[in-house]
Formats: sequence, C-alpha cells, structure tokens
Amino acid sequence: MASDSSTVGRFSASFTDNRSIEALKAAAARDPKATIKEASKQFEALFMQEVMKSMRSATLSSGMMENSATQLGTEMLDTQFAGKMTGLPGGLSQAIERHLQRQMGITPETLNRASGTGLERRGDLTGTNAALPQLAKKNVQPHVQSFILQHDGAAKAAQAATGIPASFMIAQAAHESGWGKREILNKDGSSSFNVFGIKAGAGWTGKVAEVQTTEYVDGKPQRVTAKFRAYGSYEEAFKDYARLLTGNDRYRDVVAKANSNSAEGFARGLQKAGYATDPEYANKLARVINTTVRVQRALA
Repeated sequence: MASDSSTVGRFSASFTDNRSIEALKAAAARDPKATIKEASKQFEALFMQEVMKSMRSATLSSGMMENSATQLGTEMLDTQFAGKMTGLPGGLSQAIERHLQRQMGITPETLNRASGTGLERRGDLTGTNAALPQLAKKNVQPHVQSFILQHDGAAKAAQAATGIPASFMIAQAAHESGWGKREILNKDGSSSFNVFGIKAGAGWTGKVAEVQTTEYVDGKPQRVTAKFRAYGSYEEAFKDYARLLTGNDRYRDVVAKANSNSAEGFARGLQKAGYATDPEYANKLARVINTTVRVQRALA
C-alpha cells in the first residue's frame, strides 16, 4: 500500500506538534511501516536542507551574478542534494523512524498486524469483542489486551513444557518489555523478540543484541551495556525461556511450585533465584501477573 504523502507533508514541520502526530497516527493506522518510513525521510531531508543552508550562509559570497533567480536555483540544487543524502542505510532517517515508533507507541506487533501477519488477520480475536468495552471501562489499555492475546499461544506451549501458568509467563514478558513498548532492538532497529530480557551468557551461540540497560549494584541503579539473546520470533523466545527455567538448577523450586503458587510466590521465587537485580522486581512482577489474570478472565 502506498503511503499517504499529503498527510506526511502536513506533519513534517515538527516532531512535537500534536496535530502533526495525530495526522501521522491516522496514516500509520492504514500503513504504519510505509508511512513512518516516508515521514522519517522527509524529516531527514528537511534537516539536510537546513544544513546546506547553514553551510552556504557561512560561506563568503562574491556578490557577482547573484540575484533572486540564482538564489532560487541554488535552493533547488540544495533540495536535490538533500534528497540524494536522505534515506541512506544507517542514516538519520532510521533513527527518526525508531523515535516516531516509540513516541506513537507503535511496536513491531503493530506493524505485523497491519501487514496481515498479526492476530486480527488470523481471526484469533474471535469472541473477544464483547469483552473489550468492559475492559476499557476498567482502564485496561488496548495495547495490554493486544499483548496478552498475541502471546497466548506461545505461552500455553511453554506452559506444557514447564508447568508454569501461561498467565505468569505472559506477565513476565509484559513486565520485561513494558507490554511490548520497550522491546530490545537489534542495531538495525528491528526487534530481537527477546521479551523476557534474557542475557546472552558465555554459553549462548545464537544472535545477540547489545543495548544499554539498568542493573542494580548494592541496591543502586546503574546504566550498563549488556548483551541479550536475539531470536527469530516470539515463539522462539518463549521456548528458550522454558528451556532456561527447566534446565537451570537455580530455578528448580520456582518451576516445581509454579502451579500451586500465587503470583507473589512465583515472583519472589524468581527474584530469589537471581532472575533480576531490581530489589522491587517481585512486587512489580506480581502486580503485572494480577493484571494479566484479570484481563484473561474478562476475555475468556
């Protein structure tokens, strides 16, 4: 589907203009990937034109053969140069593209659904429409519902392998990824699908995403650069999570007691086993588990 170029033109003036962002959201609803990519290129082109303009203003002019016609020609030439320098791999437009996606809450799942690979196109939301208005009245955001529904199948497969309730695993993925809004990204901006925040240790031989994260040392948060596992899909992430918990002795009690344990007990068990360094990890995770269970019951 072609992007809405007229809409792109209207919001290209500013990142922070609310009307521009709303226009971008409307166009992104029809074709998010193409629209955001085109918008990013336009922003980069505008920036490059300003750079060219600044460079020319800093250069001493001779005054010879300079008039409104030559000035117009120079500006048109600068526009062409800016266009040629826009959209290159690793350029500014890719960084802008990621910024726009985060600002509008557009995640890789959103892009998948728009392209026809998501849950809505597969019909997995059948029978849930009646529950959605009720959830909205309870201040349950659409992205929360979407996250739970999207990962339901992979979580149930992992439950069969570990005995850990699917709701617990979906909640942990939600907590680690901010309901899909803070996913660990590869260098090219694509998703690593690592919704559990599993690090790439010495024994990991797969792909790696290297990003900054917060670790707690002696109870104090510190920003560090760490390597995380990268997968080819969310299903792979859930399978690897299942292998991690069942194949590591330190999680033995967590797995053994998972089915008979409460949300708080499961969360405390994970923290005690060293899954995360955040001293409040158990309390935070328990709250997300309770939210997940509540939404799942409403959708059932």
